[in-house]
Amino acid sequence: MAQLWGGRFTKETDKLVYNFNASLSFDSKLYRQDITGSMAHARMLAKQGIISEQDKNDILDGLKGILEDIENGTLVFDPAYED
Repeated sequence: MAQLWGGRFTKETDKLVYNFNASLSFDSKLYRQDITGSMAHARMLAKQGIISEQDKNDILDGLKGILEDIENGTLVFDPAYED
């Protein structure tokens, strides 16, 4: 199975390596916590002046959109895109 990160490799990744590194089963259960944590991080970065308020709002809008897409079934967890 070709991976998004596999472009620099010439041989197919061994199935054992793929299984060891696979996190999709966890990602699909913890997506809400992951997205919520990322939202909090964006708010902190803006509060500290590391990113602008506009960047914070853009990030939050994007994360909210991803959350909605997961919850309404538009975005599905596909093993072909395992990172």
